[in-house]
Amino acid sequence: MTPDDEDLIRSRQKSRALVTALILGGLALLFYLITIAKLLVAS
Repeated sequence: MTPDDEDLIRSRQKSRALVTALILGGLALLFYLITIAKLLVAS
């Protein structure tokens, strides 16, 4: 493998990790908002 190939693989891994982190953060925010909405409706 050439250094260019390794750089390409690393950049793809980094972008995939970023997308995964954004999805996880979005899900956490969604669960938080749903919980807050349930608490407001229950009171």
